[in-house]
Amino acid sequence: MSTSTLTSPRVATPRSAALHGVWPLAVGLILAALPLVLSPYLQELVLKIAIYAIFALSLELLVGWTGLISLGHAAFYGIGAYITVLASPESDPGALAVLLPLAMLGAGAYALVVGALSLRTKGVYFIMVTLAFAQMAYFVFHDTKVGGGSDGIFLAIRPLLQVGPQVLVDLEKPLHMYWLVVACLAGCYGLLALIQRSRFGHALAGIRANEQRMRATGYNTFAYKLAAFVIAAMLAGAAGFLTAARSGAVNPEMLSWHESGAVLLMIILGGLGSLRGAVLGAVAFILLKELYSAEAIMGPAARHWQLTLGLTMIFFVAVMPNGLIGMAAQWKARRNAAAAKGERA
Repeated sequence: MSTSTLTSPRVATPRSAALHGVWPLAVGLILAALPLVLSPYLQELVLKIAIYAIFALSLELLVGWTGLISLGHAAFYGIGAYITVLASPESDPGALAVLLPLAMLGAGAYALVVGALSLRTKGVYFIMVTLAFAQMAYFVFHDTKVGGGSDGIFLAIRPLLQVGPQVLVDLEKPLHMYWLVVACLAGCYGLLALIQRSRFGHALAGIRANEQRMRATGYNTFAYKLAAFVIAAMLAGAAGFLTAARSGAVNPEMLSWHESGAVLLMIILGGLGSLRGAVLGAVAFILLKELYSAEAIMGPAARHWQLTLGLTMIFFVAVMPNGLIGMAAQWKARRNAAAAKGERA
């Protein structure tokens, strides 16, 4: 395969390009209108799924596009959440326009340090180094007073966006919180779609396919990987901000390797290399978790939902190696193979 093949965009027909643009827009409009028909419980569930979809999209940039498997991505998610709470005033609502960028910049700053060191390693060593840095951040918040210890800390008042005397966004109002999360999900998806089609995105795809060849053609692959690492961390920090604003509390478990493993499972379940797959994986993972942990549905088995969910993940990976997003193509290929076998017979 030539270098130009690695770095050139896929040729798409006008029809397929139009469909790729219409579907995300249609889904975004449906999400924005859902509060008009959903119960408060279902609205909270959609909110949770949307936040995790942002988190999954951020990791997709690393794993699906660049080929960097990280087990420490939750550190940036948790840092964004902790910065949101720590930087918020105790008696007045914090400024949304300040706290959100601050959470993203804080996560990005830590990623710059972690990436500068961990990206000098490869394979399993990179996985272990990112995990080690995430555990370091975890214990900083878990074992010190700055993060409130194992109990975490609480957000006194949710932030708002105000221009003069006019309050534009007040996150104490459920609808404002919902629409902000949907807007952030749309913005994250749109940003990554632009990156995917840019020269930068094509370079990341080339690095994933053959980094040595990309270096030989003059690309500074370390700089590209570091940039992707920082951007992914900043998006994870945005998800952390939204989680802190939604729940009003943060705890060290947000930085644990369990959280990193969960979001990694989401993008594997949805299908690596696809933005829609990352979102679909987040939807499926959260819905399965809610189903298996519901005692009204699962009975006593709900107490062991982790086991049931784990077995389900193994089944999905075994029967759908390309994830949920690849089901249609997989079934079509099997149908064509069966038809060709029938013709030969």
